[in-house]
Amino acid sequence: MADLLIELFSEEIPARMQLGASDALKRLVTDGLVEAGLTYAHAQAFATPRRLALAVQGLSEHSPTTREERRGPKVGAPDKAVEGFLRSTGLSMDDLEIRDDKKGQVYVARVVTEGRAAPAIVAEVLEQTIRNFPWPKSMRWGNGSLRWVRPLHSILCILSREDGAEVVPLTLDGITAGDTTRGHRFMAPDAFSVTNLDDYAAKLKRAKVILDPTERADHIWNEASQMAFASGLELVEDRGLLAEVAGLVEWPVVLLGRIEEQFLGLPPEVLQTSMKEHQKFFSLRDPKSGQVVGFVTVANRETVDGGATILAGNQKVLAARLSDAKFFWDNDLRTIADVGLEGMGAGLADVTFHNKLGSQADRVARIAALAREIAPLVGADAEQAALAARVAKSDLRSEMVGEFPELQGLMGSYYAREAGLPEDVARVCVEHYQPLGPSDSVPSSPVSVAVALADKIDTLTGFWAIDEKPTGSKDPYALRRAALGVIRLVLGNGLRMPLCNAIGFGFGNNIYRINLLDLHESVEHFLIDQGKAGFITDGSDTLSTNLLAFFHERLKVHLREQGIRHDVIDACLAMPGNDDLTLLVKRAEALSAFLRTSDGENLLQGFKRANNILTKEEAKDGVEYSFGPDPKLAETNAERALFKALDLAEAAITPALQAEDFAAAMSAMASLRAPIDAFFEAVQINTDSQIIRRNRLNLLHRIRATCLQVADLTRVEG
Repeated sequence: MADLLIELFSEEIPARMQLGASDALKRLVTDGLVEAGLTYAHAQAFATPRRLALAVQGLSEHSPTTREERRGPKVGAPDKAVEGFLRSTGLSMDDLEIRDDKKGQVYVARVVTEGRAAPAIVAEVLEQTIRNFPWPKSMRWGNGSLRWVRPLHSILCILSREDGAEVVPLTLDGITAGDTTRGHRFMAPDAFSVTNLDDYAAKLKRAKVILDPTERADHIWNEASQMAFASGLELVEDRGLLAEVAGLVEWPVVLLGRIEEQFLGLPPEVLQTSMKEHQKFFSLRDPKSGQVVGFVTVANRETVDGGATILAGNQKVLAARLSDAKFFWDNDLRTIADVGLEGMGAGLADVTFHNKLGSQADRVARIAALAREIAPLVGADAEQAALAARVAKSDLRSEMVGEFPELQGLMGSYYAREAGLPEDVARVCVEHYQPLGPSDSVPSSPVSVAVALADKIDTLTGFWAIDEKPTGSKDPYALRRAALGVIRLVLGNGLRMPLCNAIGFGFGNNIYRINLLDLHESVEHFLIDQGKAGFITDGSDTLSTNLLAFFHERLKVHLREQGIRHDVIDACLAMPGNDDLTLLVKRAEALSAFLRTSDGENLLQGFKRANNILTKEEAKDGVEYSFGPDPKLAETNAERALFKALDLAEAAITPALQAEDFAAAMSAMASLRAPIDAFFEAVQINTDSQIIRRNRLNLLHRIRATCLQVADLTRVEG
């Protein structure tokens, strides 16, 4: 066994590409080695700004010799077919055997592939890996044909054994593999040789290079945290920025600086975003005030003055950046003082939302109208919801959001407070975008919920109306995310809101404002009343029912992640009120829990047996056995016991369903398990007496009707 060490040394690799590149190097090399017949015990890849490295431990020394028999063409086949077979096997006619086959004699080749030494295989695999490396972007340089992310300077490729290290013979575009590498560009630029991974990592560290990106990130975080603590500050966590900075330096040197007094009046998020986006600085916060007052920058070298010159230069550049941010902030505040927050958003009339759905200002008007209608359903004040909707997107026309788009909503909340608007309205500016994803928080303030629902429902109804629905994996307008956002808003706040009403309002607002000639034909199913709500006139194939079905599909995905089976959800979707998502989920959770019990499983089987017999007999007789069964015609104790059990169960199920206590309704249904089982064991349905037969079939109908009150169990599998 041997250990393989590879290093590809180049100019600086962009930080965003390093993780993917190290994973690709590991995958391509190890896959190639395995396909060539070698085995290995463990592989680990590394990346720094100037190198990709791969260590493979326990690599076998040779690939095995393989023997294979291949069946060829028939004897007497055309010469070209035989010649092609010979070329594919590398044999001659004298090497072929002739064997009898079911359809005559055929040529058979015995192909022996001799094993090869590991160095030859490694050289072949590494060359293919380098030439076909999947960089997002690559370049050529000089007169060579090789493409790499940045000019490739050297290749280190050695096989280490107990008796020493062997350089793998490989020359690629004028670069010959060796056993040498280089350290830090400035602090240790000289070349040095290595013998194995441990020697390589240790010598790199002495040459001011930390090989492992995780170790570099941990060093940065620990140093920054300690320096912040020593200054009475706390480091603002940003794992994404930490990974990026760790990919920018080979020898991280952490430096701490302070923000000038003149910029401390800016919102902390502005300071944090400006420093992160422009300078790759970490923010330091005063734990008492929450204000960002300092920063941490990471240099790539040690200096004789302890980084003072580097820090001074960084502070000078930072001051220029923050001066821009302060200019945007001051200008935005002057605009609000002059025309108010709604005035700031007036420019949205010049911003197209979609060519068929009008401008952003048109969309804001639709959201405000829809928020006014939704507000009473969620316990919000209608006027306040409409006001919040009108100003929620005004910050899109601010200079600050123009510079930092990621601050949209957040800046709106600051501007709303500066404009003297209520806190609930200010909060809406941020929260109406939420939830942005499955892990994002769900707003709970009624005004925020109303506007967030209006925002998402307007998006869905608008794009549904112009027939821009998601198809397959394509969802350019993030409509699946919008639907999931509506679902989480409803469920997270326990809202009892008929979704069809909100959808109808949304369609009405959109349809009034878009060109009717461009609409899907099903728009004809809506009445348009001067821009007010659109109402469904055909309950079958309409935009609204189509969109509701889309909500149901997203809900099924959401509930499946919580362990509720798709057939259980289907059984509940078939019940009335399926646009009340809270009621729907409450029913599905109760049914799912019930079916996990032995009573639930057995009752389901009893129900299916009753339903199958009844369906078959109704089809055969051409009648529906739905007339109430007469207990006086019961001939057996099992029948009489089932009549009594159904009476008791129905007496309990009906009030439980009225109270939406589905657990109690399921519990009452569970009491039917034993009587139904006993009935089928003791009673023959198709007796000679037609009167008794009809009565028993009517009794099966009563079983079915009783069980179907809770959910459509015909849709449940098993």
